Amino acid sequence: MADEAILGPDWPRADLNIACYELLIGLVHMADPPEDIDDWENREAPDPDRLRAKLTAYENAFNLTGDGPLFLQDLEPLEGAPNPPDMLFIDSAGANTAKNNADLVVHRGRYRGLDLPLAAMALFTFQAHAPSGGKGNRTSMRGGGPMVTLVDPQDGLWSLVWANVPYGVSASLTELPWMNPTRVSDNKQEAHPPQGQTFSVEAFFGAPRRLRLVAEHDVVTGVIQKPYGANYASWVHPLSPYYRQKAGDVALPVHPRAGTFGYRHWLGILTQPHDAELAQRAACLDTWENGRSGQRPAHVIVAGWAMDNMKPRDFVYSVQPFIELSEDSRLVLSGLVDAADNAAVALRNALTPILARGEAREAEREAFYIATEPAFLARLEALKSDVDPSKVCAGWRDDLKSEALRRFDALALPALAQRHSTDIQKIVTARRNLTGTCAGYGKYGKQLYQALGLDLPSTKGKAA
Repeated sequence: MADEAILGPDWPRADLNIACYELLIGLVHMADPPEDIDDWENREAPDPDRLRAKLTAYENAFNLTGDGPLFLQDLEPLEGAPNPPDMLFIDSAGANTAKNNADLVVHRGRYRGLDLPLAAMALFTFQAHAPSGGKGNRTSMRGGGPMVTLVDPQDGLWSLVWANVPYGVSASLTELPWMNPTRVSDNKQEAHPPQGQTFSVEAFFGAPRRLRLVAEHDVVTGVIQKPYGANYASWVHPLSPYYRQKAGDVALPVHPRAGTFGYRHWLGILTQPHDAELAQRAACLDTWENGRSGQRPAHVIVAGWAMDNMKPRDFVYSVQPFIELSEDSRLVLSGLVDAADNAAVALRNALTPILARGEAREAEREAFYIATEPAFLARLEALKSDVDPSKVCAGWRDDLKSEALRRFDALALPALAQRHSTDIQKIVTARRNLTGTCAGYGKYGKQLYQALGLDLPSTKGKAA
């Protein structure tokens, strides 16, 4: 990872690439983390010889097969019939799915054998992102399919790894969970971070699943699994954003939603929303902004499995800009997103007489966000360039109005004359209400204008 010619990992699956970044960051945090910002700056240039020497002390903990402690596996061998190695991949068909012949999109038996490097990477990915998997099979310390956010200075692999390594001190071998007897949680025992800390090196090497690989001639052909591995609670992983239902509650990890990741998802993930007590972006983003960036541009990789309980729906991967704004500008940015949310809801409601309830209208709402993203990014650049925020907000209101009415008309006007007169009246009324929302009238119009700090229209007298 300290070879400056290497740009990044190239595993055959996107989820393995993201997990590989996490693995490399975890290795450096384990063996040779920076003590503080000064140490981080002094060692920003890669030093392969130093890193190799530091990692050598841990090599006995990273055997995948053989005798003794095995990487991310139970300390003692497990008895039982092995599962196919497919089980190490989150999107593989489960036993019941295969039994019911329901594996129509992702077929069983995709991976009949894994070479050792691929098996190691798949094992790490599975433990780090483990979804719910039946009685006693624990999720990862960030729940099933966590959202991962990584600072990417876009200057090669080492720059990405080093940008995200938390401050700390080198870990001892005993801090790695597979170097100790398994912490069985059959009575719901919880595994908490060390006292006074929100995480330790185990955040990068958690072992919620009790597993042992079965290998033949350096090929992994099966996986034995037993229930009730470590039941993690109260951990705050430095590479993931968190949220609270209300102030004072336990912080919960954010999980991706299926579909495109865009500006509507920025608050609490790329930038702080109005109420920082309820949402907290990943610690690695805060650390980069608070000293490491040096005013250098960077991007943020956002990735993770969107899950529906045990079912994977989508793997989200997106590269977004790193956002550094003043506190006042952050409030304006938050208002821009809130305004778009109100416009999108108003559009969805206006489409009631045109589109069926449910997925069709939700699809139009999503398309609205995607269509307005270029305009949003332009408004963000204006905000960064110290353009008067009131002009930015007024311009964004006009952007939202233009796109909302364009989308409505594209669906409503074709063959309008052939509709029943009652339906025509409903469509005309819906368009008038949508126009009113964009002018600041009604519930969503009022919220849209308040989010942008615009004066509400008069409701009395000649002006009204």
